[in-house]
Amino acid sequence: MNIKVISRNVGYALLVSALFMFLSILVSVANGNDSALAALMISFALTFTVGIFPFIFVRKTTAISLKDGYMIIVLSWLLSFVFGMLPYALWGGPFTIVNAWFESVSGFTTTGASILGDVESLPNSLLFWRSSTHFIGGLGVVIFLLLIIPSSSQMKLRLTNLELSSLSKREYRSGSSKTVYIFTYVYFGMAVASFLMYLLAGMSPFDAINHAMSVTATGGFSTKNLSIGSFNSVPIDLITMFFMLLSSVHFGMIYVAIITRSLKPFKNEIFMYYLWILLTASIVVSVSLKVQGVEQAWSQAILSGTFHVFSYASTSGFGIGDNSTWPFLPSVMLVFVGITCGMAGSTTGGIKSDRMLLLSKQVFFRLKTILHPASVNEVRVNGRLVRQEDIWPHILYIALYLILIVFSLAVNLILNPHDSNAVAATFTSLSNVGPSIGELGAVCSFGAEPVGAKLMYTLDMFLGRVEIYPVLAVAMLIFGKSSK
Repeated sequence: MNIKVISRNVGYALLVSALFMFLSILVSVANGNDSALAALMISFALTFTVGIFPFIFVRKTTAISLKDGYMIIVLSWLLSFVFGMLPYALWGGPFTIVNAWFESVSGFTTTGASILGDVESLPNSLLFWRSSTHFIGGLGVVIFLLLIIPSSSQMKLRLTNLELSSLSKREYRSGSSKTVYIFTYVYFGMAVASFLMYLLAGMSPFDAINHAMSVTATGGFSTKNLSIGSFNSVPIDLITMFFMLLSSVHFGMIYVAIITRSLKPFKNEIFMYYLWILLTASIVVSVSLKVQGVEQAWSQAILSGTFHVFSYASTSGFGIGDNSTWPFLPSVMLVFVGITCGMAGSTTGGIKSDRMLLLSKQVFFRLKTILHPASVNEVRVNGRLVRQEDIWPHILYIALYLILIVFSLAVNLILNPHDSNAVAATFTSLSNVGPSIGELGAVCSFGAEPVGAKLMYTLDMFLGRVEIYPVLAVAMLIFGKSSK
């Protein structure tokens, strides 16, 4: 491995975090030098120094191997977590080392689970830093890095192919290099649009920019203890639902729809499949809430049910009410849509609707082949033939995802045999949904969870965010060498 090229590019990632720490310092100064100023200044100084170090002492090189690329991706994320926890740990309060690590990983992976019982006790600058970690993680630590690398660089092409899966790139009508810019244009455009709409709906500028960064990243961190429900505003609820849906759709589709001024790209088979899941789940949850007496009025049952389905399916994790006491059926439905979730090429986590559609088509393909061996059967998505060799890696990913669920759950139950939250929280952590159900619902805190569980959940968040394979590849590189 080329340590020089790895260190320079990981340095880029840390400088991105340093930039947002500096912005958080400005927020602190604007609020009369609030209590997080010293913590943020020290964190900025350390992060900037470590980030800039390779550019001073390491000679520039454009050569990059496949192994280097995987190391850059994994180390960029891990070091972002480490330096991202500094403002929390140095500020103190409820942030022990483990809690600061949990909050940082949850932020950068856009999971949105929090150890905080009282979010509003944080100074504004630290709240802004929390939302910033979502914004950085939503676009992707490595995508930020790619924006800095020259377009002609072979490094850019290699890292783009590693960071964006084949599922993500399928709907982009451009080369790999331009894909990064398309993703970025849509991402920033939605952030600005959601910020302006929140302002028009009555949010303060500070709340609007924090929630805009969070909803665009499908993260879920809020500046309020009761999340979106704190505003008690139907327009804000609807705006949040709209952008949760939009942020969970393939960004390439949105880009093509804008430049062609046509809704034709939304006639996408995967998008229609995703909408069908949302509609079905929303009806089931809404009817259940009304019939079982959780909500007294149909209007409130429909709003609450649909909002939380959108929230969990987009892996945002926002809430407009306390779903910790919901009955079994709607709670399980939320976990299910959180596993299936949105489309590839968006900021959502989970298995992705693309893979779930491929899985269902592959099942029918096998059944037809068994029943009619002489017939010619094909798997097609959006009218395009999908070869069997292109399907099986995604089926394998689903199997790997389920194996990780079992492994994580087993570790959790060994460490904490009486933890009743472990099952659902493991699912929602690996899917980057964040809030779970029951005691860890949409407006609840992970603060009381055992240390072992918190550490296991953060590992799940990380694996879910990078889609497992890069971490396994780096593990094989490390342990493969040590075993020789």
